[in-house]
Amino acid sequence: MSTATGAQAPARDRAATDAATAPPARRPRVALLPTAALVLGALYCVVPTLWILIAATKSRTRLFSTDTYVPSLDLGLVHNIRDLSDYQGGIFWRWMLNSFFYAGVGGALASFVSAATGYALAMYAFRGRTALFNTILAGVLLPQIVLAVPQYLLLSKMGLTDSLIGVLLPQLFNPYGIYLCRIYALSAVPESLLEAGRIDGAGEGRLFFSVGLRLMGPGLVTVFLLQFIAIWNNFLLPYTMLTSDDKFPLTVGLYSLLRHGAAEASLYSLVITGTLLSVLPVIALFLSLQRFWRIDLVTGALK
Repeated sequence: MSTATGAQAPARDRAATDAATAPPARRPRVALLPTAALVLGALYCVVPTLWILIAATKSRTRLFSTDTYVPSLDLGLVHNIRDLSDYQGGIFWRWMLNSFFYAGVGGALASFVSAATGYALAMYAFRGRTALFNTILAGVLLPQIVLAVPQYLLLSKMGLTDSLIGVLLPQLFNPYGIYLCRIYALSAVPESLLEAGRIDGAGEGRLFFSVGLRLMGPGLVTVFLLQFIAIWNNFLLPYTMLTSDDKFPLTVGLYSLLRHGAAEASLYSLVITGTLLSVLPVIALFLSLQRFWRIDLVTGALK
């Protein structure tokens, strides 16, 4: 026993000596080109937002007389919000409510239409399904600006221009949302569960509302958020459809305010403040819906 222990001691000493004299492990090199591209992309997104945040803190007199990225500490933001609220009887908040209506109602209805269409394309086999899906998929590649004039001419013949419905109807059909819902339905809704429901006597409508929509919930959150942001930021469609100031969304309303600011420079601070306030709801919605994506990731891991 003592001989074996004595033989093992030099081996341990040699192993310790080799470990101490071995060159340190090479750390992976940081790829400079992708890192630089990432930094430039981050700056491209952050710098304009930072400029708006700083410029909104400046009063009308200091907006063009101080350094660009030096914020003002004299409660300029409070005064700008007050002046914006007083402009034309508080029409800015009317634009804000209109944007919430267009984006909220339009996003919810578009998500439901996308869910129903994607579910049908994924769960049912019928003649022409592939051709129909390819046609819908081609709509993803079609720029929205191409459809603005035909949509206006069609809705004008129906007498729906300068109305809330005229802004909502063209945005209910979302090809990209249908594509996402079809992909998500294929992966989240098992056909065996639907077959079990049919054996129990459940109709197709009940299966869709009780089984399909519930299992597609996290995916629908993504579709709703994308459509909400698309409608919230949409400018061309409401600009061509609406003529009344009290029906404008924020995008068109702020553009009209900016156009008036060309003749009255004091309105620039109101436009900047309004732009800052228009970004906050989107950020709040994005942060509040993150938990659904986490649930979706956990569910995928369990599967």
